[in-house]
Amino acid sequence: MQNPNLQKIDELEVVPGFEHHYLQGQVWKAESEGELREGLEKAFDYRGDVTINLKDGSTVEGYIFDRRVGTSLADSVIRLFPSKEPRKISVPYSEIAGLAFTGRDTAAGKSWEAWLKKYWEKKRAGESNIELTPENLD
Repeated sequence: MQNPNLQKIDELEVVPGFEHHYLQGQVWKAESEGELREGLEKAFDYRGDVTINLKDGSTVEGYIFDRRVGTSLADSVIRLFPSKEPRKISVPYSEIAGLAFTGRDTAAGKSWEAWLKKYWEKKRAGESNIELTPENLD
């Protein structure tokens, strides 16, 4: 006989999260202000390094951890941890020509629903001491 508490949990409504886009390796060319803003929002949600192509021809590679969205490109900025420097930097949207999703996306293929399914499979099999443990990133 199945545990009635497990059955109740299976019947709970699951609230869907946002759809994860597999962007690793893609290049985002911003041909309009709207496309630039959309690309930077995707880069903010991306869990890996991106390479920012600046209008002056230079590039900055790093992890975007924050963005400040203003009314214009000049007063909007991304903040990132450069991959080769120990300090945070800010880059105005108005200086960005495009970007590439160059780093490994550490969140690709992972979801709360997938973890929960594995958890309950282990629980039903009688395993104990089931816990959240981080994945080795190397």
